[in-house]
Amino acid sequence: MFRPMRRSRQQLPAEECIGILRQELRGVLSVLGDDGYPYGMPMNHWYCEEDGHLYFHCSKVGHRMESLLRCPKVSFCVYDQGFRKPGDWALNIRSVIVFGQARLVEDHDRAVEIAAKLALKFTQDQEYIAQEVARSGPAVAVFELIPEHITGKLVKES
Repeated sequence: MFRPMRRSRQQLPAEECIGILRQELRGVLSVLGDDGYPYGMPMNHWYCEEDGHLYFHCSKVGHRMESLLRCPKVSFCVYDQGFRKPGDWALNIRSVIVFGQARLVEDHDRAVEIAAKLALKFTQDQEYIAQEVARSGPAVAVFELIPEHITGKLVKES
């Protein structure tokens, strides 16, 4: 169902892909938008070690949510800051693409727990996180991306 990587020598090992998903703060979530147009948007995410799923939060209404409910198939692309080898101008970037199905987290307590874990990627201030969850919790939806295929590669921009 999923195509093999054409430039297989650039393919990243699975463990490295997971490391990038864990470490990087955001990526681009792509859904099937209105009238069949792709709709990609930057998203913060949290990678859960226990189940291997990615979690996101967003508003309960709007283009993104309508698109997810209409068609749960998505892709999520994450890439690192890149690096340059000494004496080389070209940037080397590691990227990961996750293909899978997105679904709402229906259990409110679980959704709040996930939103707090996502916030921990940005701040360790527990008081701030608790205040934000209490303030925004009722208006926020949490959804999970259940991976069907994960692939990563190293690209040199030259």
